[in-house]
Amino acid sequence: MHFAQSLSEGIDLRRFAVVGHRAMSKGKLPLNDLAGGAGRMDVLIRAVMSALLTSHGLRQDVEVVLHLQGGPGPHRRLKFIGSELRGFHAEERSVSGLIAKAIREPSPPIGQWIERTPGVYDGGGTLSETILEWKDSLLVRLDADAERLWSDGATLPNRGTAADQKIAFLLSDDQPLKSDEGIPRSLGSTWLQGHHAIAICHFLLDEGVQLNL
Repeated sequence: MHFAQSLSEGIDLRRFAVVGHRAMSKGKLPLNDLAGGAGRMDVLIRAVMSALLTSHGLRQDVEVVLHLQGGPGPHRRLKFIGSELRGFHAEERSVSGLIAKAIREPSPPIGQWIERTPGVYDGGGTLSETILEWKDSLLVRLDADAERLWSDGATLPNRGTAADQKIAFLLSDDQPLKSDEGIPRSLGSTWLQGHHAIAICHFLLDEGVQLNL
């Protein structure tokens, strides 16, 4: 499916799935060693903050699912819903506390979501389950080696309207994403940190830049 599309105020929901290949999925989160003992949980925390926060507020139209695949035990998912979050602050230790509270609990079965704190849901499963749940969204896999996400000659347009739709981005931690799902698109030939990639996606959508989808 390759066509140019202008996405601006018509986007009614933005979704980000972030895969943490080594991120711990159960137990006591080592808050003083998020980059090491927690399995690069710091990368996922920065990603969820970039997805949900503006300079002075919280994005209401965003959903983020973190995929914790580092064990012990089965893979786990944590879902953050911007419109429901309470007590979500622009500080890594505060966000890590929300994650720590969730993974202390037994992991729910696949297909079941349990609200751990307002707007933060805990569930079993992998990226495959997330993709199935997001079947109503246009799915984009961020890949540095793919075609560019925005269209040739795209400029910052006057804001217009488009059909309401949902768009979902798949990205990974510091390891390559092992998936062929979605439309592969690049933000440039340089491999960016995940939270920077998310910020660029928000900018393109906020400004209504024509996307190459």
